[in-house]
Amino acid sequence: MNLKKLHLFNVPDSPFSLEGEGWDEGDIKGCFYSPHSNPLGNCSMRCSTSCIHAVVQQERELFSFPRATWERGMNMSHWLPIPILAALLNLSACTPTRVDNPMNLITPPKDWHHAPDAQTRSNPADLKEWWKGFQDPKLNALLSQALANNHDLRSAIARVREAKAMTTVADSMLYPSIDLYSGGGREKKIDRIIGVPSDQGIRLFTPTADIISGGLSARWEIDLFGTRQLEAEAAAAQAEGAEQALHAAQVGLLAQVATHYLELRGIQKRTAILRKNIAIQQERLRVLKVFNRTGLTNQWDIARQETLVNTTAGALPTLKSAGSNLIHRLAVLLGEPPEKMQIRLAHAEPLPTNSPDIPRLLPSDLLEQRPDLRLAQTEVATMAARLGAARADLLPKLVLSASGGFGALASSGFSSIAESVYTLGSGLTAPIFNAGRIQAHITAADARLDQVAANYEKTFLLALEDVENAYVAHVSSLERRNRMTEAETAAEEAYRLVNGLYQHGASDYLSVLDAQRTKLAVADERAKAETEVYVALVSIYRAFGGGWVAEVSHQ
Repeated sequence: MNLKKLHLFNVPDSPFSLEGEGWDEGDIKGCFYSPHSNPLGNCSMRCSTSCIHAVVQQERELFSFPRATWERGMNMSHWLPIPILAALLNLSACTPTRVDNPMNLITPPKDWHHAPDAQTRSNPADLKEWWKGFQDPKLNALLSQALANNHDLRSAIARVREAKAMTTVADSMLYPSIDLYSGGGREKKIDRIIGVPSDQGIRLFTPTADIISGGLSARWEIDLFGTRQLEAEAAAAQAEGAEQALHAAQVGLLAQVATHYLELRGIQKRTAILRKNIAIQQERLRVLKVFNRTGLTNQWDIARQETLVNTTAGALPTLKSAGSNLIHRLAVLLGEPPEKMQIRLAHAEPLPTNSPDIPRLLPSDLLEQRPDLRLAQTEVATMAARLGAARADLLPKLVLSASGGFGALASSGFSSIAESVYTLGSGLTAPIFNAGRIQAHITAADARLDQVAANYEKTFLLALEDVENAYVAHVSSLERRNRMTEAETAAEEAYRLVNGLYQHGASDYLSVLDAQRTKLAVADERAKAETEVYVALVSIYRAFGGGWVAEVSHQ
């Protein structure tokens, strides 16, 4: 702003008025006015008026200079920069284009529809290390290694560092920048001709000049309407979003590793049952062949049993392949070669005998516990801040600049000069015509805010769906396991009875083999149901966002 074009006038009943303090109409009164803005006493911005008025109330004594001083033509630069700078500093805290956050539109339901009835409410802190409820040391070791070595987590941690660094970059735009400069050189130009008196008259020559200069330069874009502040808030929200993305990756990783590990143990148990079933089928085929030689059976019985043996044995490669695939997947999740994981997990071990309690949180707890919901919140905050910053582009921008240092000039034929040098400057820019570019940016930013707001609502609904589905899957798997347990008990009793009859000669050996085969088939189904119960329990913890620890992002 050019200070020579600054006008002063009186605004009645405004804090800028100096009436009642011994001034008359000829005195200097009023508020600052720029041709590019409204009189600040009647400011069109929501917060600028209060900011300026507060500054003037605090600095009124700076305006109270004797009339004689003004009449002597006192240089305004001696006193005006102080209140102006104070006013600008207060204005820099104003953000008149700030956009309200629309995230308070969601109303969570009061409770879950499919949650178990007799269950006390869980504490969110109980979800921190939920996997330890299985009391499986090998599972604990795998999860610890996954948290330390998983490549997705490492990438997410790097993104958090990047986002925090960009926050510092955005914050730095709120402050002045100071640079050191220095330079020097020698020049001789034909357009610089100097005439020097001599005996023959005026002698013309081109002098050679040596120039050296150095000092400090400063530049500061005053954040009059909060543009830089809103950009800094957007960067901070993005950094928080990167943190939540890290937590979401951690929740997903823990659930994947636990699920694959439990599925692997279930497959290993089913593989052992299948091998026993194959052995029984082969024994039944051997007995049928013996009976055929004695004329007690025919070839049709043998062919049917051979079909059954091969069909049962054909399921073994499928289980082995599924187990190997799970081991390979775990190796990738844990960040190590598959062959090493094969050595660690190839030996069959039973499913855990213990399990963590079923978590129970209210639907409203998801807003704080689930990282994907927290991430969606930060996306809304980011876009709201960017929309405010885009709107602020319609308002003027003020830049202050200053430099000072030392310079020296030495020219041939003349005495050298060494002097301190400085420059002071300011610039005010305001958009007048840009073919709708700024307004288009505002429209695009507003559309992006609507997108992330809709995504936030959708994410919350998906979170509700995840929890309800996990509860349903757990209840159904529990019911199926109970049924299979009863079936297994009945099959055990049938085998015991037929074996007792066989021992007393009241039943044949084939009936014993059939009862044993039925018992193993039911045991296989029960192993599948038990695995599904554990996997469904893991899904419940994943749906509630269990397992993320804030300290991980600061490693």
